Amino acid sequence: MTYRASDARYGGNMQYRYTGRSGLKLPVISLGLWQNFGGTRDYPSAFEILSYAFDKGVTHFDLANNYGPPPGAAEELFGDMMARDFRPYRDEMIISSKAGWEMWPGPYGDRGSRKYLIASADQSLKRMGLDYVDIFYSHRYDPNTPLEETMGALAQLHRQGKALYVGISSYPEQQTREAYRILGEMGVPCLIHQPSYSILNRWIEEDDTIGACGELGIGIIAFSPLQQGILSGKYNRLQGDLSGTRASENYSLNAGRLESRVLEAVEQLGEIAAARRQSMVQLALAWVLRRKEMTSALIGVRTLEQLKDCLGVLDNLELEEGEIAAIDAAAAGGLVNGRPGR
Repeated sequence: MTYRASDARYGGNMQYRYTGRSGLKLPVISLGLWQNFGGTRDYPSAFEILSYAFDKGVTHFDLANNYGPPPGAAEELFGDMMARDFRPYRDEMIISSKAGWEMWPGPYGDRGSRKYLIASADQSLKRMGLDYVDIFYSHRYDPNTPLEETMGALAQLHRQGKALYVGISSYPEQQTREAYRILGEMGVPCLIHQPSYSILNRWIEEDDTIGACGELGIGIIAFSPLQQGILSGKYNRLQGDLSGTRASENYSLNAGRLESRVLEAVEQLGEIAAARRQSMVQLALAWVLRRKEMTSALIGVRTLEQLKDCLGVLDNLELEEGEIAAIDAAAAGGLVNGRPGR
């Protein structure tokens, strides 16, 4: 049966924000396909989640060359979905990809060279069956490659029409400013920055990357707003069995980060969420989106129920000053170091 999107997909409570000083709007909740849409995910369960998201106004789907596992699998699955069900809605979607982490062996399949970024973008387009992506990112700052070369590759993709917009991910404040300047000299705007950011991970505030983006008119989309599931409320100090959780895999979430001080902070945050009649997931997303510089929060889900929980934040996005102060106090002892390159 051919998929038909809900006629009410733009009539719900999804909000859209301009990306920096551009004319592009993104939904405040975007869906990322890292880790949860690899080779072990079958088509029906992937379709259930992605079609539900689109029906609720989630128009932005975020990928990267190495998303899987194995690398490339998420883009292949999404490409299958585009061909079978989503093709009629391509112009209603923002589809992004990235390159910067290891994708294939040898000296040309990693980091920030023009050789790698151009080849990777072409491969991503082929896997997804697309003529272009809406946003293409440099996935991380590479200190071993001149920034002019990395930004030059993004500008080339933009001029070739393979990426309508370009952005950066996990760049510190100084390199964010330099990337913006270099792209600007090439006549290509730096649209967006994708850093990690959560109640427990505030590095973009500490080095003022968030301030730089606000000043320069670069939009921000936060990844890991739930701190790899720590802010989902599924972990507590009394829990011994981590089977079935990200921490049990020790890949996307290192179990060593589940220290008692972190879990104590999470418990206090849970009390604040309960007082707001929200799940902790919803509190964490509302906190990230409280900043005017923030365009969107990028979520990753394994199940439809998790997606519904995340979208529930749309019922109450507002945080009072007293609640923000209480969140800051609760999180103070449980902050983790999420600074790029460490």
